[in-house]
Amino acid sequence: MRRVMIALLAGLLFGAGLAHSGMSDPARVRAFLDLLGGAWDPTLAFVMGGAIVPMAIAWRIRRRLDAPFADTSFTLPATTGITPSLIGGSVLFGIGWGIAGLCPGPAIADLAIAPVPAAIFVTAMLGGMILHRLLPALPAKQPPLETSHV
Repeated sequence: MRRVMIALLAGLLFGAGLAHSGMSDPARVRAFLDLLGGAWDPTLAFVMGGAIVPMAIAWRIRRRLDAPFADTSFTLPATTGITPSLIGGSVLFGIGWGIAGLCPGPAIADLAIAPVPAAIFVTAMLGGMILHRLLPALPAKQPPLETSHV
């Protein structure tokens, strides 16, 4: 029950932050990405910058903890470096973000504010997630086999 309450509180805080900062407004996000068109809005840069300080503090605190408050251990992704899949996914994310003015968090929040455009985006996002799960992973490059010379 504690985990559910913490997740609910975190989601409410995240959604409130998105709404307060205006980041759930696709027009504002597209204006941030419009560097050359003359309508540039730096608000998103300030929102991102404002997130760095509390996140840096959270990572420092996490290093001192054996386990999180609501679980038995931390579940952190393994760092695997920059891969072609990461680059491709980043490019697709950026294209979708630029076209729609939404990324996953604001898209979910916008289901309550602008349900039709947000639903189109969320449907496409879920379709991409399903497609990713169904497609076989790209094989990693194997080092060439060494041959012994006798």
